[in-house]
Amino acid sequence: MDVVSDAISAVHLGHPWSHRVRTSGSWCARLDRYDGAGFYVVMKGNCWLLTDGGASIPLGVGDAVLLPHGSGHVIADSPVDAAVAEEKAVPFEQWLAGTGPRARADRDEIEMLCGKYWLDCSRMHPLMAELPEVVHLPSRVGSHLELRAAIDLLAGEQDEMRPGSCVALPNLLDLLLIYMIRSWMNETTSGAWPRALGDPVTAAALRAMHSKPAAPWSNDHLAAEAGVSRPTLARRFTTLVGRPPMTYLTWWRVILAATLLRDTRETLATIAGRVGYGSPYALSHAFEREFGTTPGRYRAQATGRSASAANPQATSKQADIGDSVPGVSE
Repeated sequence: MDVVSDAISAVHLGHPWSHRVRTSGSWCARLDRYDGAGFYVVMKGNCWLLTDGGASIPLGVGDAVLLPHGSGHVIADSPVDAAVAEEKAVPFEQWLAGTGPRARADRDEIEMLCGKYWLDCSRMHPLMAELPEVVHLPSRVGSHLELRAAIDLLAGEQDEMRPGSCVALPNLLDLLLIYMIRSWMNETTSGAWPRALGDPVTAAALRAMHSKPAAPWSNDHLAAEAGVSRPTLARRFTTLVGRPPMTYLTWWRVILAATLLRDTRETLATIAGRVGYGSPYALSHAFEREFGTTPGRYRAQATGRSASAANPQATSKQADIGDSVPGVSE
C-alpha cells in the first residue's frame, strides 16, 4: 500500500455515516467533539461554520469542508459568534430530525451532504495528525475535479436507494475522504508530509517500506531503492519525516501490528511475521514499549471501539470484553 492509504486504514473504523439535509429559515445546530472526522458539502444555498477553536468560515455552493479531528462546531444559516451560538444552537441530532424533503422548495433553502467517519485516534499516522482543524475546499471552476466527481456520485446515491446502494454508499464516502485529503495535500504550502511525499528520495523510501513492511530493510537497502547514498537518504528523510528511516520503519511496523490486531483474528505469531518481527515475543516487547500495554489487552480494547463504530448505539458493555484473546499471549 502507499502512505496515504496506510495512514487512513490505520485509523478507519466501521462504516461511515452520511445524510442529505434540506432545510430553510433560521437555524443553528451544534455538534460536540467526537473521535472521528466530519464533513459537509454544500449543494444549494449558503451557510456558516463556527469551530470551537474560533474559526468562522462561510460556505457556498460546491464548497466542501473536512473536520479531520472531530472538532466541536456550530453550523448555521448566518454568521454567528460563540455567544450567539451558545444561546441559539440546538443539538445536531435534534436539528437533523427536523430537516428533510419539502413539497415546495423555498427560495432560501439550504441543501447539503454531511457525514462522519469513525476513527481510532489512539495512534494516528503523522500525516493524519498534521491535518488542520478545518480543511476548507472552496468550489472553483476547474479545481478538485476528482472530488467534484465523487460528490456528484455520492449525491446521486443519496437521492434514492438503488440496487447496490448499500455497498456503493460507504465506498463513495471513503473515496470522498481520500479526495479531500488529496486536495489538501495538493494545495497546502505548510504541510510536512506533502513535502515528504513530493520529494523523490524520501517518497521512494517510504513507498518501499509501506509496500513491503516485513522485508529485511536496512539503510543501505533503502538508499539503493531511492537511488542515493546512505548519508543523503538519512539527511533528506530525517529532515522531512522528522525521524530517521529505520526509526520510522520500527514505529510503522508496530502501528501496522496494532491495525491487524484490531481488524483481524490472526495470531500474534502470524502478525509478527507480516510486519517483520522474527517472533511474537519480539513484537510484544516493541508493542508494549510503544503502546504501554500488551497486544492482548490492546486487541480487547480495540475490538470494543470497532464494535461501537459499527453500531454507535452499542452499550458500554460491548467495549468490555476482557483480556483473554485467542492467539495472543500476555
